[in-house]
Formats: sequence, C-alpha cells, structure tokens
Amino acid sequence: MSFNDNVQLDPSRVSDRRGRGRGAAVGGGVGGGLLLILSLIFGPGVVDELGLDDGSGTTQEQGTAGGAISACRSGADANEQLDCRILATAESLDSFWAPALEQVGVTYTQPGVVLFSGRENTGCGTATSAVGPFYCPADEQTYYDTAFFDDLVTRFGASSGPLAQEYVVAHEFGHHIQNLIGTLGAAQQDPQGAESGGVRVELQADCLAGMWAAHAVSVPDPESGEPFLRPFSDTDLRDALSAAASVGDDRIQESMTGQVDPEGWTHGSSAQRQAWFSQGYETGDLASCDTFAATDLDRP
Repeated sequence: MSFNDNVQLDPSRVSDRRGRGRGAAVGGGVGGGLLLILSLIFGPGVVDELGLDDGSGTTQEQGTAGGAISACRSGADANEQLDCRILATAESLDSFWAPALEQVGVTYTQPGVVLFSGRENTGCGTATSAVGPFYCPADEQTYYDTAFFDDLVTRFGASSGPLAQEYVVAHEFGHHIQNLIGTLGAAQQDPQGAESGGVRVELQADCLAGMWAAHAVSVPDPESGEPFLRPFSDTDLRDALSAAASVGDDRIQESMTGQVDPEGWTHGSSAQRQAWFSQGYETGDLASCDTFAATDLDRP
C-alpha cells in the first residue's frame, strides 16, 4: 500500500527522540502502579523481561523534538522512508478516526507519536527497545523504535511490505481508541488466558486496525485533498495479515519453548489476530469489533 506522492505531511505530528544521549533520570522515575499498566496490557513479566524499569537507573534525557523526521514532507517521502511512513500513517489514522468516532458520540483526541532508540522515559515507566511498539494510556502516546520493524521480518517472520508496517501503527492507535471508548481497562482486570480480557483487548485493536484499512484509500489528506493512500492489492492485504499472524501468542510460544499454552496468552493466536483484522477490514464498522460480546474468538 503506497501513499499518494502529493500528500502533505506535518513533521511536528511526530516527536523524534532517536539518538539522544543518556543521563541521570530527573525526579527519580514513576511508581509501580504505572508500570503495572504495561505489565497487564502486554503480559505478566514484561517489566522484568522486556526492559522496563522503575526509574532507579539511568534513563534517556528528555529534550525538544526534532531530528530526521523533519525531512518528511510528502507522500513520496513516506514511500521511501520508514519514519516518514509512520508519520503518514498516523496522519491518515487521525483523519479517519476523528469523524468515525464522532458518529458514535465520542470526541477523538490525537495520541502522541514518539520515535525512540534504545531507551525512553514514558508515562508508564522507562522502556527499552525490547518492548516493541506500545501505547501508554498514562500519557496517551504511542511509542516506536524503528528497529522493531526489521525484527518483525527477521525474528517474527512477517512480510516486509508497507501495509505490514502500517498495520503495527494502526494497532497501537487502536489501543488509544479503546482508551477513548472505555474498553482498554479490561486488560488490567483480566490480563491472561485464551478467553481473557487482555486477549479481547488485543483482538479488538486488530479489528480497529482493519477498520482503518477498510477506509484508508478514501480518507483525504486535509492539505492536498487527495486520499492518503492508493488502492492496494491482494498482496498488500496479505502483508498486513502476515504481520498480525507473526505476533500471535501461539506462534511466539512455539518458537521460544516448542509448546503452546493458551493459559498464558495475552494477545490471542495468529489465526485469531488475522480473523479480527479481517473482520474490521471486511465490515468497516465499529460495532463489528466488539470482541467482548464474542462467544467464539476464533470466528468473529
């Protein structure tokens, strides 16, 4: 899926914090309650195993936004550079979700979009690249270490196509939409297991990503008036489904331990993640993404 070349991008939409120096944390860090938010959303043990800490060590200094993202000005740039593609996808998502939520009486607020490398302070704790892309509800920002997108292909076996990358951004925005409509908290109340609230939250975010994809080729850029994205092919759609499948709990468990344990699931199986993305894509309707009402998560 490619962006139309004349689409105009606003680099200020993204905070580019890559390549910052490290320094002592100012103020000591955040409490365990906020770290627990990520632990519950992303699965037990994430604080210890995926690089989060409580602020007691050194962290990356904050500063003004800026950097390579400033060169991202057009859809043509998004077709050439990953960081520009993240920016363009975020602007497309903004333009889709504002009117989509207005139709159901919810006011859309833009989530932050932060690019970082190595280590970054967040409202949910100090994160390292090992976490992968994530949404922090405490500061309402989405975070991306662009190196993850290489890992998505080399470690997880996803396609390297652009819609695979755009799906990741759309999924994280999906968590922000859940925060606005009030479903995100289910991951904290029931974080683990094949039928858990945590799995239902993740599958709903996949469905919301599919909703965006369903409308993406008709959502116009406010500046140029052109649709953000060109019509996409069956190959593009397979790229997105490849990314969804690559991060299924069953596939990751089997690759790491040789076994599949549904009781330890926090995100859903590969087949479920593909099915719910397809559900959003095929219906384009928010009501169809109600994973909490589903009696069979395998068949939306």
